[in-house]
This record gives sequence, C-alpha cells and structure tokens, in this order.
Amino acid sequence: MARPIQIVPSVLPADFSRLGDEVAALEAAGVDQIQWDVMDGQFVPNLTFGPDVIKAARPHCTVPFEAHLMVYTPDVLAQQYIDAGCARLIVHAEACTHLHRTLSNINSMGARAAVALNPATPASMVEHVLDLVDLVLVMTVNPGFGGQAYIATMEPKITEVRKMLDAAGLSDTVDLEVDGGIGPTTIQGAAAAGANVLIAGSALYRDPEGLEHAVTELRSLAEAARV
Repeated sequence: MARPIQIVPSVLPADFSRLGDEVAALEAAGVDQIQWDVMDGQFVPNLTFGPDVIKAARPHCTVPFEAHLMVYTPDVLAQQYIDAGCARLIVHAEACTHLHRTLSNINSMGARAAVALNPATPASMVEHVLDLVDLVLVMTVNPGFGGQAYIATMEPKITEVRKMLDAAGLSDTVDLEVDGGIGPTTIQGAAAAGANVLIAGSALYRDPEGLEHAVTELRSLAEAARV
C-alpha cells in the first residue's frame, strides 16, 4: 500500500521572533510534521537554527519535528538535535564521509535516520543505505535558501528513487520526500513522480487565504496526482 501523502512545512519563512506561536499555528492548520532547516554556513551559504531554538519551540505543538541537517558535521551535532526534540534527522549524502556509519549512529541514538540528495547527486548514492533509513529526500532546489524555484528536471530522479524503494521492498515503510519550490503549480509533478512527503515553505505563508487553506489545497492536489 502506498505511503500516505504528508504536507510538511519548513519554518524558514516564519517569524523567528515568535516561533512557538508559529509552530502552534502550523499544527492547527493540519500539517503532518514540521521540518527545521538546519544550516551551518559552510555546507550551505546560510546559518539558521541551533538546537536550543528548536527545544524552545517543542512544547508549543505535538506534531513530530524533523531536522534537515544541511551541515558538514552531522555526527557531531546529531545528539543535540535529538535532545532538542527532533524525531528524525536528515543528513546529506554529500556531507558524510562514511554515510552508512552516520545513519547507523543516528539510529543507535534512538532517532529515525534519513538521507538527502542535492540536485547534482545521483540516486545511486543512497542505493546501499536504504535499509538504514525511513525517508529519502530528493532536493528540487540547491539547498541553502528558501523561496527558490522548483527544478522540474529532478522529477525523473524522484521516480528513480521510488523504483529503487519498490525493488528493495521498502515502499511500505520508507517515505520519499521532496523539498524545494513546492507549491500549487509544482506539487502535482513531484507527487506524480513518486513523492509522498512534500515540504512547503513560502507557498504556505504567502497564501492569501491562510495556512489552513494552503495545507488543504496542497494535500488535495498531491493526492489527485497519485490517482
């Protein structure tokens, strides 16, 4: 059975001065979980959320948190983000010298491990670690900034990862996430290609009818694309 569609917000466009209120509002809007884009200013050209910021926001909602670690030292930082309340840690294949070890370490810490692929990185980079993850993330922008345009040429790679999961017998247990430029005009392409977890940031916050409308619309479009 296909994994359910999930709409997951990035909090990058949120008001950083009131993150507790922001995550509560996202939960009220019907999101499935919340993603924290953790950037170190080295792997990507931006600097964002430390673990203490995430820990401070954790009591304000009940949906799961995941940390997308766009960092060069995920092994060093992992425990801090787990302690801050992140149930899943996503690391980049490009940032890990020993990817298998890094994913194994995250699992041993009691969190769920996941792996991300930048646009230029082939799907084959994760073929031999699929048994260690519960999610694969295909980036449809180059990471580091919110509000970028969706790279539609990544859709064949989304399909390739979906086929890899099918071939490994993991499609019932491993989610396929897409992050970057997801909105009403792009979400159907990503979902039709095989993604079931869709990250949205700017599209949620700029909807003139509000967060709840945006979440409902994106979920409906994604589900329709899979029929």
